[in-house]
Amino acid sequence: MTSFTLHALEQRIEERAASSAANSYTRQLLDRGPVYCAKKLGEEAIETVLAAASEDRSRLIAEAADLIYHLLVVLKARGIALAEVEAALAERTKQSGLEEKSSRMRG
Repeated sequence: MTSFTLHALEQRIEERAASSAANSYTRQLLDRGPVYCAKKLGEEAIETVLAAASEDRSRLIAEAADLIYHLLVVLKARGIALAEVEAALAERTKQSGLEEKSSRMRG
């Protein structure tokens, strides 16, 4: 297994965000704004779902990687750190998944 982490990817996105758009796809995405970044995330989500439903394992892994990358770009575009998402997930672990989902549906 690799020691690469989502935090390492978040750091790389941070570094690329400081680069020139001529040299960085990440910078190009961010320059187009959060709505564009969200649309790209949606495209990647659809591709991931399709891969999960009908394609091979390696294709699903590749699409999942794209999805995670684009999610982190959207978070960057909105000024949200991965640690904030982790904190939200940690809060949810204090109750069962069914209880947590039910509480979100009521609120």
